[in-house]
Parts: sequence; structure tokens; C-alpha cells
Amino acid sequence: MTDTTATAESAGIAARYEETEAERLLTFSADGRTATVAQNREGYAMLKVRTGPDGDELERYYGFDMALDHAAELLGVAVHDLPVPEAAADMGM
Repeated sequence: MTDTTATAESAGIAARYEETEAERLLTFSADGRTATVAQNREGYAMLKVRTGPDGDELERYYGFDMALDHAAELLGVAVHDLPVPEAAADMGM
């Protein structure tokens, strides 16, 4: 892991952004459920929505908005309630 991490919290939803050697990960947690939006480290590949940082890949998206919508659906929350740390705001193509 690198030292690039950021967190945010809103409406009972926690968000954690981190960069590994290979990926940028934005993980949301709420009520015991998690959803992760992942992108390659260079930031030019499609976004993957997973059940968690190391979870199963469920779908791929070009747009960050679509990936966030899927993450919100997995958590059972409204997409506008997802807190997105500033470091993750540029994810997507």
C-alpha cells in the first residue's frame, strides 16, 4: 500500500479511498455491507464494481456515475448519499 488514503463519512456511510501498487480503490461501508469501485493505478481503465476490496467483480463501467449508482444499489442507499473523498473524485474515463 502507498500512503495515499482518504476517508469520508455521511448519512451512516463510510468511504475509504486508497491506492495499492496496482489499483485505486474506493470502498463504501454501510450496515455491514460493502461495495468497492476499483480502477487501475494509471486511471485510464474501466471501473470495476466489487463486493469489497478483494471481492468478486460484479460489473465494469466507463463512467464513475454509473459505478457509484451500482455501489449505492449494493448498499441499499441513495447514490447522492455516498460520500466521495476528494482524492477519488477523478475516477472514471
